Amino acid sequence: MRCNATRVIYGYYQSYKDNHYDHSKMGFNSGVERVIYIALGANLPSHVGEPLVTLNKALERFPIKGIKVEALSNWYETTPVPVSDQPHYVNAVALVSTQQDPISLLNTLLSIEDEFGRERLERNAARTLDLDILDFNGEVSENSPILPHPRLQDRGFVLLPLRDVAPKWRHPVTGQGIDDLISAVSNVSTVKKITEELA
Repeated sequence: MRCNATRVIYGYYQSYKDNHYDHSKMGFNSGVERVIYIALGANLPSHVGEPLVTLNKALERFPIKGIKVEALSNWYETTPVPVSDQPHYVNAVALVSTQQDPISLLNTLLSIEDEFGRERLERNAARTLDLDILDFNGEVSENSPILPHPRLQDRGFVLLPLRDVAPKWRHPVTGQGIDDLISAVSNVSTVKKITEELA
């Protein structure tokens, strides 16, 4: 998988490198478009192909659904959490902007998951596509969707790609920086980059 990983989203990745994560240069309209981080994952093939293909195809649906992809992390191969005999996951994090509110965005992401055959049979089951809101413009909410994502600080497969697109990100509740969060996670060693950083 590492050798065959494709970079069909070069423009997204280059965007974040050029802007050095300065959101003021990314065309955000304060009070209208929000800065959001979305986790992407898959470990089962869908009708369009293997997990990496599915994830790229899902990203192509974002702008059609009113979600602008500003930057995308490297792709990572990760073991299932909790540990199981499931296939390994492919994971990434996207920095996006949208005019949708959290509930609307959640429903949009669920609809994209459905397009790629996502089945919700049991907790932590293998899946063709998983799209989670990690951080919605720094908002904190105990209502659905819970913001920030309640388990993001415990997941190496989220924190490492999140650092790719937001190296200065801090947890909206605890104020902890991304590097401190990563150093506190025990499962980082199971997260392997499958694309090389672009020059």
